[in-house]
Amino acid sequence: MLTFYYAKNSAAYAPHILLEDIGADYNAVRIDFMTGEQRSPAYLAVNPKGRLPSLVTENGVLTETPAILVYLAQRFPEHDLAPSDPFEFAIAQAFNSYMASTVHVAHAHKHRGARWTDDPAAHDSMRAKVKENMTEYAQMIEAYYFKGPYVLGDKFSFCDPYMALVTRWFKDDGVDLDPFAKIRAHDALMRERPSMQRVLELHA
Repeated sequence: MLTFYYAKNSAAYAPHILLEDIGADYNAVRIDFMTGEQRSPAYLAVNPKGRLPSLVTENGVLTETPAILVYLAQRFPEHDLAPSDPFEFAIAQAFNSYMASTVHVAHAHKHRGARWTDDPAAHDSMRAKVKENMTEYAQMIEAYYFKGPYVLGDKFSFCDPYMALVTRWFKDDGVDLDPFAKIRAHDALMRERPSMQRVLELHA
């Protein structure tokens, strides 16, 4: 059995949706950010970075959202969650990499400025830039990455839970989604899936 460590309002939201979607046999362990449980010795023994998500497998522990998403897609090939063509698979990986390296980092400037500076004025400056940056990234996703109705086209893939997570961030960061028809349609489509409905309850 897999063991999945997650926290509300964390990037664990994306792989949690995928775990539910594939019907994986897993045990979910909720970590409480409010009490700093992610820095407890017990959790640091699982993930020394003290971040979420973490997935404990029979082969060891996986961390980082893109790694867990692709692992689940490849471990459960019967669900056809990742392209078999090398180029199309690289396109999918480029999307997830953009989410992790650019979009996630920009969103973190709103709440996690202490990762980059101890200057309170700099924290304020970072927060003030978040909405503008995230709007720019929504434009990039809508115009460049998104095929529709799902991220890669007609089929649900391991990219779609990541898009659902980022759409949640867009809303939290004050991005006006009215101009982004593909993103809004994807959000509505995802909310119809029982897997996302279950995870929404757990991450409320």
